[in-house]
Amino acid sequence: MTRSWTSTFRHLVLLSALAAGAFPFGSASLAAEANMPMAAGDGATKRLNQILAGQELPASVADLRQIEERVQQLIDKLISCTVGVQVGHAWGSGVIISKDGYVLTAAHVSGQPGRDVKFMLSDGRVLKGKTLGLYRTLDAGLMKITEAGEYPAVELGKSDSVRERQWCLATGHPGGWQEDRKPVLRLGRVLLIDKGAITTECTLVGGDSGGPLFDMDGRVIGINSRIGGRISANMHVPVNAYHENWDRMVQADAWGHLEGHEPYIGIRGEDRATTKIAQVSPGSPAERVGLKAGDLILSVNGEQISDFDAFKDAISERQPGDKVKLQVRRGEETMDFNVKLVQRG
Repeated sequence: MTRSWTSTFRHLVLLSALAAGAFPFGSASLAAEANMPMAAGDGATKRLNQILAGQELPASVADLRQIEERVQQLIDKLISCTVGVQVGHAWGSGVIISKDGYVLTAAHVSGQPGRDVKFMLSDGRVLKGKTLGLYRTLDAGLMKITEAGEYPAVELGKSDSVRERQWCLATGHPGGWQEDRKPVLRLGRVLLIDKGAITTECTLVGGDSGGPLFDMDGRVIGINSRIGGRISANMHVPVNAYHENWDRMVQADAWGHLEGHEPYIGIRGEDRATTKIAQVSPGSPAERVGLKAGDLILSVNGEQISDFDAFKDAISERQPGDKVKLQVRRGEETMDFNVKLVQRG
C-alpha cells in the first residue's frame, strides 16, 4: 500500500510524539508499512544530514524513513537520561548530563538553591537531590542527585551551532510525571534562535519545563522553558547559558529575574558610553533615595561600572525587592546610595 507524502509525514510525527514504549517502534513502524527499500550509501547519508540541518526538505518516503530511523537510533538514550522532577508540590522535568548526577532544568522549576528534589528516572528509580544555582533571567537551573551512583548521561552540545530550520527532539513529562508512562518525545524544527531563547515547533505543555531539547545527534542544545503566544512557538533555554555560567551554578548562586518580574530603578543614561545619569523618573526608587541627573555612577555593590550597558546588566541580574548599593560622583563629592528595586509596571 502506497501512502501519500502528507499521510506518511503525519505518521512519522505521531511516532515521535508518542510516549516511549507506549507504542512499539518495530513491525508496525513506517518502514515496515511503506514496504519500500531504504536508500543506502554515502549519498543517502549526506542527504539526510542536509535535511536534518534544515538545508533541504524531505521529498520522498525514503527521506522520511531515514528520519524515523535516526529517531529510533536515539530514543533509548534520550529517554534514559530524561528525568521527572518534583520540588515541593510542583512537577517538572530535567536531563542528566554527567554520570555523577548533575541535572539541567529550568530556573522556575528549581525556585531557589538548596531545596529538596525528588528525581524519577525512566527505569523506575526514585532518587533524592538538591537544587543548585539558577540564572532566572534566562530560566536556567541546575540540580544534583545526591545519592551515590553512576547515572545515564547525555552529551552537551553548543547552542551557537544551532541553525534555524534544523530538526530537533524534545523530551519531558507533559502534565507531570506518571508512573505508567515514560518521558514523551516530540519531533520538530528550530524556528528562531537568539542569545536568550531557542524557539521550536516541539509542542510543550505544563510538566515539560526543564526537560531537554536535543539536536539530531542526541546532544542537548536547550532546556524547555515556556510556551510562546502560539502553541507552535515553544521556548527553550540555550545550552550555552549553562556553559557560560557553570561555576556560579555549581556554587548554588542565584541571580537575575524571572520573566514578567523585571527589576526597575528609574534611571536613564546620558549615552551608552558613559555612566552619567540623564534623567531620574519621578516617583522611582532612584528619586526616592536622592539620585539626580548629572550623577556619575561609579559602582554597583562594589563592582566598578564602565558604561551604561554594564549598569543595566548589573541591575538586570537582580530581582524586585533586592537592594543595591550605588556609589556615584556628584561634582567633587563621592556618595553612596542604597536603592530597593521594584517590579517594572
